[in-house]
Amino acid sequence: MSYGLKLDTLSCERDSRLLFEHLSLDLSSGSMLQVMGPNGSGKTSLLRILAGLMPPSEGAVRLESNSGSSVMPLNQMLLWMGYATGIKMLLTAEENLSWLCSLHQQPQSQSQIWQALAAVGLRGFEDVPCYSLSAGQQRRVALARLYLNPPPLWILDEPFTALDPQGVTQLEQHLVRHCEAGGLVILTTHHTLTLTPARFTTLALGS
Repeated sequence: MSYGLKLDTLSCERDSRLLFEHLSLDLSSGSMLQVMGPNGSGKTSLLRILAGLMPPSEGAVRLESNSGSSVMPLNQMLLWMGYATGIKMLLTAEENLSWLCSLHQQPQSQSQIWQALAAVGLRGFEDVPCYSLSAGQQRRVALARLYLNPPPLWILDEPFTALDPQGVTQLEQHLVRHCEAGGLVILTTHHTLTLTPARFTTLALGS
C-alpha cells in the first residue's frame, strides 16, 4: 500500500512561546525524515503532534492513500517511541515486550518475542528483570518492538541513545530496510547518520 503523511501549516506554541509555525510537508511511504534543531526548538513537540499525543496550535496532520484506496486511522498506522525507553524495570525483557504488544493490540507469541530480543543482541536475557540491565540493554529491549511486526509509520525520538557502535549500525540498517520495504520513518537524533535510504530528507527547526 502506498500512502503519504501530510503536514498542513502546523504551528506549535508552548508556555506562550512559539516553537514553529506554518510548517507544511508531504512525506510518502519509503521515506525517512530527520528532524533537526537545537534544544528547545520543538523537535519532540513536533514528533508528539505527529503521533497524536498533543494537538497542534494550528494546522492538521493527515494520512492519505496515494492509490485511492482507504487507509487505517493514523493511530493504527504508527509506532511511537519517545526518548524514555517506556519499559517497566520490575518486568523482564520478555514481559515488557508482551505487555507493550498487548497494549497496542498486537499480541505476539513467546517465540516471536524471543526472536526479536535475539535480533537486538539480547539472547539469553529474556527472563532478566530490566532493572539489572545496562542503559544500552534497556534501550535494546525497547527497540525490539521494531522487530515485532510493527505498523508502517515509525516516529522515534532519539532512538540511538545509550547504544554502542554495533547497536547504532544495526539500528541504522534496520531503519533503512524498513524504508526500502515501503515503511516511513520520522526521527530526531543527535547522532550523525551514516546509512540512510534513497528518499532521505532533513527538517531544521529553530533556524
